[in-house]
Amino acid sequence: MDVQRDPAHEPGTGLDRRAELSEFLRTRRARLKPEDVGLPDFGRHRRVPGLRREELAQLAGVSVAYYTRLEQGNGQNVSAEVLDSIARALRLTDAEHSHLTHLAKPKQHKKKPTARAQQVRVALRQLLDSIDGVPAYIVGRRSDILAWNRMSAAVFGDWAELPPKERNWARLVFLNPAYRELFVDWDQKQSDMVSFLRMDAGCHPDDPRLSALVGELSLKSEEFRRLWARHDVKEKSHGVKRLRHPLVGDLTLSFETFRMVDDAEQTLITYHAEPGSPSAEALRLLASWGTDATRAGRTAPQA
Repeated sequence: MDVQRDPAHEPGTGLDRRAELSEFLRTRRARLKPEDVGLPDFGRHRRVPGLRREELAQLAGVSVAYYTRLEQGNGQNVSAEVLDSIARALRLTDAEHSHLTHLAKPKQHKKKPTARAQQVRVALRQLLDSIDGVPAYIVGRRSDILAWNRMSAAVFGDWAELPPKERNWARLVFLNPAYRELFVDWDQKQSDMVSFLRMDAGCHPDDPRLSALVGELSLKSEEFRRLWARHDVKEKSHGVKRLRHPLVGDLTLSFETFRMVDDAEQTLITYHAEPGSPSAEALRLLASWGTDATRAGRTAPQA
């Protein structure tokens, strides 16, 4: 299939913040039905999906012209109060509200060398190594996998065997077919991955490496293109992940997310099983194999 290259996704450029703001507002408005917000639905006379601009403006308490300018990507001088009103009218989640704020009123970041790789503190690496029996790893910007412990290698595959560029969750999910066998809820995993990447893009639309990653995934994965166009956003927090491990079978693991206080762009993620469960026994089995567990983990999905 021929895919037209998007100039905004070319390496060395950032994402178009105005276009991102415009599309995000449009897709959020399109998902709302009049009856969702107590408005009459005139059925066949409605020519657009979801709410009309004038309906959304009325709900938010702003003029149609003002909202139209905002949806066209002009967030200059918009107040936090107006954004709050629009977020309430659109029924945005906390993550979506934060994303809207980042797009409309971007923070002024000090320029950082984009080529410099993120570094994990030595103490954090030591902490990972000391966590016994619990898969744990640290992710950074763009879903890059920065550090991990032996149990993560046993469960998810030994990322040390991959080139540094390939140690990235988005790449693994959309460009490595083997990972489809590991995650039971594959569709949800793909959707979540894109939502996390969208959140990062809202915070750092001028990141050329992120733009290049999005461009590559868009060119190589039809599924990524479809999900990216939805403009869904989500913060990773906690939940349950079901895996189908090639050696120990089905695993049901709870995950927790801990953002580093001194570096909000690094996140520690841990997985644990319910005590006494078959999954807990499976993790103990992997841990008991010692160095063989890591070697066994290499037979799990990897490039």
